[in-house]
Amino acid sequence: MTVVAAVVLFGSAAAVLRESGSEEGWRFAGIEGFGLVLSACCVIGAVGVIRLGWSLFRVTAGIASTVAWLDRGNREPSESRGHPAVKSLVESINSAFERYAGEAVESEQHLMDSQIRIQLAQRQQKNTEAIIYSMRDGVIVVDKYDKLLMANEAAGKLFGFDYKSATHKSITELVGSGYCDFVDFLTSSKKSKARATRREIEFSIPTGNPPRTPRGDIRGATARVFDCVVSCVFDDKDQICGAAAVLHDITREREVSQMKNDFVSHVSHELKTPLASITAYSEMLVDGEADDEETRSEFYSVIQNQAKRLNRLIDDILNVSRIESGLVKVSKEQASLTMLIEEQLQMIKSYAEEKNIEIIGQKPIVFDRVHVDKDMLSQVIVNLLSNAVKYTPAGGSVRIATEVDEIERLVRVTVSDTGVGIPEDEIEHVFEKFYRVGVNKKQAKGTGLGLNLVKQIVEKVHDGRVFVTSKVDEGSVFGFELPLATGEPAEVV
Repeated sequence: MTVVAAVVLFGSAAAVLRESGSEEGWRFAGIEGFGLVLSACCVIGAVGVIRLGWSLFRVTAGIASTVAWLDRGNREPSESRGHPAVKSLVESINSAFERYAGEAVESEQHLMDSQIRIQLAQRQQKNTEAIIYSMRDGVIVVDKYDKLLMANEAAGKLFGFDYKSATHKSITELVGSGYCDFVDFLTSSKKSKARATRREIEFSIPTGNPPRTPRGDIRGATARVFDCVVSCVFDDKDQICGAAAVLHDITREREVSQMKNDFVSHVSHELKTPLASITAYSEMLVDGEADDEETRSEFYSVIQNQAKRLNRLIDDILNVSRIESGLVKVSKEQASLTMLIEEQLQMIKSYAEEKNIEIIGQKPIVFDRVHVDKDMLSQVIVNLLSNAVKYTPAGGSVRIATEVDEIERLVRVTVSDTGVGIPEDEIEHVFEKFYRVGVNKKQAKGTGLGLNLVKQIVEKVHDGRVFVTSKVDEGSVFGFELPLATGEPAEVV
């Protein structure tokens, strides 16, 4: 449009000056006018139509005034150059060109600044999106109509939708009825216009890719707890235009907290029993209820046994705690499992003979050397053997065996008994802290830390593996695997 206007202007000026009949006018139209109009075309292209219209009006008025003067006086060409109307026309055009040239430069600078700001905004947006997409916590952003604006991969996995293609879809449609608590929380937070609201929400998360029901519920899922924070987004008029939700999985934190509570509860219970006995018998001694030496000796024995039990419990707790925290000092060296087992068998045989239980050892193995802390591994063997004897009725047997797997480069130790066995639904819990099989609690006393200590020593300290199989009234098989030694020097950790 600006080019057409410039051509019209040029044609009008040339026509008027041609009508004057002067050769000088033709030259003005053909050379000077062309140069000026060409410059005008370049400059006017950067300004608005309104400014151009106003300029055309002023220039056209000047041209009309000049034509009128030429027509009235039938002037000579030489006289037209000095006429005020012609001078005013030229000055007006020059002034307009200069003004618009300056404005064009200013507009170009503003355009460059705007482009830079747009590029910076786009880069900041990409950086923000990259941060959100890389977060391990689920992030969901919706508009005021609950349409999805943005979500990251963690949120897509949590709610089971494709976060890349789900934009502008209803959040209720995307998450399904299985997560109605989250949708209700999101909606209520927007209604309350709260800057930030926090709530713990429990979800049923699929362990694999279980099918969904027609209503969107998930089958075969496990419960997980999320700390959900919803923040409302406000526009310039302080009106809600959307909301952003961040979901942090705190299931593990909750489990750890529960484990701490259970630990304190179990420790308190286990400490209370021997302390109660020690307190009771010592009070009876102080009160003089033991009149004869035999009674006093009996009281002394009870106090001593309970004190030893208390000491063993504290040692087990400290050992487990040190291993779990990595503060225990480990001194590893090469040792023969056969020799370690033989040493512990001699210690446990007297206890087994008291219960009339047969202990069956093993034949020596050519190469069963392992890289271990001898004291810790001896404790593992003693715990397994004493447990087997403890839960085996009189007349039963306990067998310990060692097997070397040259292909896998490991040695396997098993301790089998003919004891009371463990119910199938409790087998997976026997290595937990303070866990004792319910039906076997009357069979023998214990703290429930022995097998957990075995697991910690074998798996955390020696990179091995523990295992167990059992049948009720038939017996149990406890065992562990360790890598064979490869000839490295002794190691102190």
